[in-house]
Order: sequence, then C-alpha cells, then structure tokens
Amino acid sequence: MPKAIKISSPAFEAKALIPKKYTCEGKNINPTLEFEKMPEEAKSLVLIMEDPDAPGGSFTHWLSWGLDPKAELLEGKKLGTEGRNDFGKLGYGGPCPPRGTSHSYFFRLYALDTELELKEGASRKELEAAMAGHILAKGELIGNYRRG
Repeated sequence: MPKAIKISSPAFEAKALIPKKYTCEGKNINPTLEFEKMPEEAKSLVLIMEDPDAPGGSFTHWLSWGLDPKAELLEGKKLGTEGRNDFGKLGYGGPCPPRGTSHSYFFRLYALDTELELKEGASRKELEAAMAGHILAKGELIGNYRRG
C-alpha cells in the first residue's frame, strides 16, 4: 500500500474554491502546489488533475511526469514532461465546468521509484500503464469551481 503525501496549495484551501485566475475564465495557469512527507527513495513525481463531475465522465485537465521530488511546483510554470489533456492540448487546462454548475477538481500527486520513459504528449492511459507497479506514495488535493 502506498504511503501518503500531503499536498496543498497557497492559492486555495482543500475542498474550497479554486481562484478564477487558475481557470478558463482567468489566466488559465496552474497554481503552486506544495507537498510534505515525500519518501526519500522517490526518483520522480507524476501529477494528474481531473474533474470526475464532467458530463461525459472523468475529464483529465493536466498530466505531468518526470517531476523532481525536491523541486517546487510553482504557479504558471511548465513542470517536467507534459501529456495531452482532454482539451487535446499539452499541459495544464484549468477548471471550466458548464455555466451554472460546480465541479470538484482532484490534483493527484504520485511518488515513483523510477523515472518514466514516456514521450511528451502521451495519453493518460499510457501514463497510468507506465506508472503501474512503481508508486511509492500518493496524495491528493481537491478544489472546487463554479462557473458563473
């Protein structure tokens, strides 16, 4: 069973509203993410952001891997190698629920015992297959957003 990583953001509290700046109605940039309790043996990190409330089922907003376990995950910065999100683009795609609805957004961080050999633009399915059997620890931060 993987250990627990504590993940947080100075931009919003867990289960609170994600500021507009980080959404499709704002600058559409990623928030800073901070973490604690990282296993010393972690060789790389993977970050997956998804919206499980999307009308067509879970919607992937961000895939990033090859992150340094000792580096900071700073606002608006490209992190590691990025995959193709469900907007069909590389990198971060902020919260953008249908107007008048509130959705939850899960930022999931995984510490791996290896570095992944995936090319930029890989799909979530390819990323999850490459991660299988290599997860040392994981954590999640949930934020919410309601589009006016």
